[in-house]
Amino acid sequence: MYQRTPFKFDAVIFDLDGVITDTARVHAAAWKSLFDEYLRSRADKSKEEFRPFSLDGDYRYYVDGKPRYDGVRSFLHSRGIELPFGDPSDGPQQETICGLGNRKDRVFVSIVKKDGVRVFESSVRLIKQLRDQGVRCGLISSSKNCQLLLQLSGTEDLFEAKVDGVMSAALKLRGKPAPDIFLKCAQLLKVSVGRSVVVEDAIAGVQAGRNGGFGLVIGVDRAGLAEKLKENGADVVVRDLSNASPPDIDQWFRTKLKQTETN
Repeated sequence: MYQRTPFKFDAVIFDLDGVITDTARVHAAAWKSLFDEYLRSRADKSKEEFRPFSLDGDYRYYVDGKPRYDGVRSFLHSRGIELPFGDPSDGPQQETICGLGNRKDRVFVSIVKKDGVRVFESSVRLIKQLRDQGVRCGLISSSKNCQLLLQLSGTEDLFEAKVDGVMSAALKLRGKPAPDIFLKCAQLLKVSVGRSVVVEDAIAGVQAGRNGGFGLVIGVDRAGLAEKLKENGADVVVRDLSNASPPDIDQWFRTKLKQTETN
């Protein structure tokens, strides 16, 4: 077991998109581009009404935070559309779950390579403060582009352990809201789940933190979803990590412990 910190917690595990990097909006734009094109094509063929992909509804509830193919399947299911899963090697024009997912990936990668990756500096500052206090910091991402985003944003050296979409696929880890990706990161950090903190901006992400039994789940509300984040597993919700310091997190952690003991 790793040496205990001065705090009640030993590690913080951060999500990448929307918490460390401002790429959640790029993912959302790529998903909308994909699904609007696909849905319009289906509507034209069947002479049905075109219902566009909604960022406030569809993206947040069916796609955000999930592995790419899970997101495709979840959204299509919400519209009553069933497609064969296909194979991860499917080309982006193939009408399979994998084909559509790969088409979205192509759009996303082209955007970040062209425009770069913006970092939330408040998140980077917090990570550095935590590390200075001996707190172990890990990173999770459902994206298979995680390493590319870390390199483009210059943040790959901030974390002692990383579990991304590539590792998840190799180990057959279940996607959020299952807690597998967070549990694996805690294992790599060699810390107790009960003394670890999850930081997430997605509904599926805070659900995963709650489902994994983590000591504290912090929701970062960048989309006006504070109540939804609380309802789905966030113990504390902040607008930005400039509103969180190591002592703040320790106090929130202690408060959660007291509530647990009382209950």
